[in-house]
Amino acid sequence: MSADMVHHPRFISLEGTEGVGKSTLIQGLTQVLQSQGLTVLCTREPGGTPLAEKIRSLLLATDEEVPCVATELLLLFAARAQHCHEVILPALDAGKWVICDRFVDASYAYQCGGRGLDSGLLDRLCADFVPVMPSLTLWLDAPVAMGLQRVRGRNALDRFEQEKQGFFDRVHAVYQARALAEPERIQRINAEEDAAGVLAQASSHLGKRITASQ
Repeated sequence: MSADMVHHPRFISLEGTEGVGKSTLIQGLTQVLQSQGLTVLCTREPGGTPLAEKIRSLLLATDEEVPCVATELLLLFAARAQHCHEVILPALDAGKWVICDRFVDASYAYQCGGRGLDSGLLDRLCADFVPVMPSLTLWLDAPVAMGLQRVRGRNALDRFEQEKQGFFDRVHAVYQARALAEPERIQRINAEEDAAGVLAQASSHLGKRITASQ
């Protein structure tokens, strides 16, 4: 990833393996920002626009043709390019805060770590098709087995959720490595705590960004 890529101060992403509580935390962080009179846009990847949501459906489907690894990656970046162009950049330009459930780090974790793709390929795609990066990424870290137990209590699992634990162990290892490599941007959150504890940790990091942006 290019070292000179723009990191926008009002752009926040949440990352982590399955079942770590990202959706719950997004709700809490939205309330924190709104309580200070700030306008918030919550979005997700893959998805975030009608076209990108259609791509998401293809990627997660379990009853369709299984995409090869290259197809999976290119579909993800097609959705991301549309998402950035149609949603993220306009929201930031309008002065909004953007909270995104997964972003570029997820591709490094899932496609490089989980699938074994070369990270250099993702570096090139990011340089060409990702115009902005979060200034703050909250990595919700919990034991893989714990998260999978939560997820597998649901009625239906998508194509990624059906992967074996070894896949998610590799995903987790990449998240950990990226957090060590970018300690200013990526902040580890202990997701073994209850929802209130997780929100308190995340709010501490967010508060610093709010202050810096004013």
